[in-house]
Amino acid sequence: MFPYRIGMGYDVHQLADGLPFVLGGVRIDHSRGAVGHSDADVLLHAICDALLGAAGLRDIGYHFPDNSDEYKGIDSRILLKHTIRLLSENEWQTGNIDCTIALQRPKIAGYIQKMQEEIEAITESGPGSVSVKATTTEHLGFTGREEGVAAWAVALIYKSGSAYRNY
Repeated sequence: MFPYRIGMGYDVHQLADGLPFVLGGVRIDHSRGAVGHSDADVLLHAICDALLGAAGLRDIGYHFPDNSDEYKGIDSRILLKHTIRLLSENEWQTGNIDCTIALQRPKIAGYIQKMQEEIEAITESGPGSVSVKATTTEHLGFTGREEGVAAWAVALIYKSGSAYRNY
């Protein structure tokens, strides 16, 4: 088995008035928030899917079903912590994570460093290992019409077991 793997994650959530808006574990000041069973943190959900996919451990919906009361309103940082625990149990560690968020508003440049720090702390991947970028869709599609937010994540993981220490 090759000791390195990559995974890709994608998530999307509708936006609605009066809900809290959480991205990358950080509360964003905005009049609209994401609709979802959990806290609807689209970025952390995409990261969970990327990590789980890289490890061959299915997807976020399999581990945290959206019809389970256990996960109703849950902080997605807890879901990411559980994902990291699943990887660790299978002797995988996080290398780096690269993410893109698509939304028209609000502008989130001022929140990105805190998002990166939150994700690095949870994934235990170290400073500089997480990249978060944001883009608009130039008023096109559901993100451009401010109906929703989307996020993509790509993650590199590597085997942490003793059999792979010489790679």
